Amino acid sequence: MLLLSLVLFAVKAFALVDCVLRDAGRFSVADSLPKNTWLVILGLAVVAHAVFWAPLSLLNLAGTVAALVYLAQLRGSHV
Repeated sequence: MLLLSLVLFAVKAFALVDCVLRDAGRFSVADSLPKNTWLVILGLAVVAHAVFWAPLSLLNLAGTVAALVYLAQLRGSHV
């Protein structure tokens, strides 16, 4: 369970760092939410995971889904 929690935390942290480093113009090109919205969503996901370490809690699952959606939309679009 600890390994799963670490992997999910790493996915969320990677998505947050990628969002911070990505140019704001690419979000409109990818037809996605604005950068600030993604920063808030992913930041809350990372904080929620740090507070509630259980990987299968509702907040952590929602945060993981948000991080995966971000990665699929922005990293997967090759913009």
